[in-house]
Amino acid sequence: MPRLSANAQSAGTSPATTQLQSGTQWFESQLPMTTAAGYFDRKPNAAPRPGLVHLQADPSSPHTPQRTFSSAFSSPSLSYRAEEEVLVFELGARHLWVGIAGESNPRCWLGFGPEDGRRVGDYHPYYSEYQDRPRKRKRAYKWGEDHELWRMDLRGLDLGLVEDRIERAVREAYTKYLLLDSKNKRLILILPSLLPHRLLSSVLTTIFVNFQTPSITLLSSPTVIVVATGCRAGLVVDVGWDETVITGVYDFREIQVLRTARGMKLVTKYMAELLKEYADPAAISATRSESPENQEARLPFQLSFDSRYFAFAEEVTSRTAWCPTEAEGGPQEIKTTGIDASEPPQTESPETTSIPSPLPPRQTLQIPFPKLAQPVEKGLLAQGTNIDNLDHEEQPLPQLIYNTLLSLPSDVRSVCMSRIITTGGGSNIAGLKTRLLNELTSIIEKRGWNPVQGRVARLVANNPRLENPSGPKTMLEPQVKDEITEKLEKNKMKGLTAEMVGEVRGVETLGAWAGGSLAASLKVKGVVEIERDTFLANGLAGAKRESEMVAATQRMSLGARTVLGEKNGWTLGNWA
Repeated sequence: MPRLSANAQSAGTSPATTQLQSGTQWFESQLPMTTAAGYFDRKPNAAPRPGLVHLQADPSSPHTPQRTFSSAFSSPSLSYRAEEEVLVFELGARHLWVGIAGESNPRCWLGFGPEDGRRVGDYHPYYSEYQDRPRKRKRAYKWGEDHELWRMDLRGLDLGLVEDRIERAVREAYTKYLLLDSKNKRLILILPSLLPHRLLSSVLTTIFVNFQTPSITLLSSPTVIVVATGCRAGLVVDVGWDETVITGVYDFREIQVLRTARGMKLVTKYMAELLKEYADPAAISATRSESPENQEARLPFQLSFDSRYFAFAEEVTSRTAWCPTEAEGGPQEIKTTGIDASEPPQTESPETTSIPSPLPPRQTLQIPFPKLAQPVEKGLLAQGTNIDNLDHEEQPLPQLIYNTLLSLPSDVRSVCMSRIITTGGGSNIAGLKTRLLNELTSIIEKRGWNPVQGRVARLVANNPRLENPSGPKTMLEPQVKDEITEKLEKNKMKGLTAEMVGEVRGVETLGAWAGGSLAASLKVKGVVEIERDTFLANGLAGAKRESEMVAATQRMSLGARTVLGEKNGWTLGNWA
């Protein structure tokens, strides 16, 4: 056992503690001397282990290079796509269709009826006495006026109310269906080409002022309808609400426009009269003993032009109205009894359609099925009316289609008559498209393409002496065809299908909104593109005529080229 030193004994330290300190000093003396800097030098090296050296990138060996994305060819970011989204609005007299360009269907469909314009918290339509309350009597020419956004006759139309209703519908579309910011979104607006300037100015002002839209591109409804068919030309028959517009389009340009006052508004009014005719007389006579106010509220269809019967008449028209495909109805089946031949034949009773009425007094209307075709024939085809007694704006649809084709050049007519496009709300009536094509074919076979009409024209056509008038006839020599030219033409037409021309044919379309969505996805500049600052500065007066948008000649190194000069303004195009 080691002997303790004198210092340890003098300090009073215990023997065990002194022995532990001496052992620790001996162990530390065996370790190498290191400093604080040497501690960090002993950390593991960042160099890879020898077994992983072959995995390091060596410029001299083949390896996968780092990917560098070019801004010109890389896919755009999410924010860039959001800025490039284009909105497509189709605005009509009764509805608004809203969606995003490139999609097949609109996001929402909004109406302008009185029920759609109620304020928040207005629950009057849900009260039990709401349908029975007396209402103001309306005249026949105001039928459906509460359900229209505008009408072509601006006399008596409150444009301020029109702007408020447009603002409410567009704001609802943005906040409820699109969920987008309108300040950085370009807008495609599809409008009828026959729109008054005052109404067009109100629509543009409402959108520019209230929604801060940077620019609006106007597209014509007939043009985008032709785009939705996949054709470049066609005859668009738009059976609308207040009128029917027939437009001849060739190479995406409107050539001829004719219209008639016959539309779905007139058909709905005739349907309301038919429902009034077949109302139960017993239910009407049961209300005779009541007060005059209750009689006015309870008599079914007694006031066929009242606004409360409008929705019912329109629903019956959209669900049950139809049109026979021939001018005269099909022959009725006649049954004869074999027991007694002297018994007179009996006509089979037509099938009856039961239509429940939701209006008081609750009853079920029993209407023969052939009768449901009368409003369509009377409203759109002028059945039972002499055409010679009709005004120019009251022509039936088949005659107006023929007049439109007759006014077109012969080469355009041959193309358009093979691409007749029936669209609009009335195009959904069963049998109407076939009936229009059949009526048009019969008119062409009867009259040809002779623009002269009347009694004298019929006498000349029936006179045999004038069919082959005597006189010298000039014989034309047949043209000799060049073999090389024929061969070149055959090689040119290889792999191409022959274009159908000169025959009456109908073509289906996806609609005006789908055509506008397809045209907007092409990302080309429209003819009528209106900037917000330019319009708010001058309004429609700032639009220039197309003759003022002249082409400027620019000398290039390869020769003179004619390019369009920079547009300092904008033009109204079809709306000028």
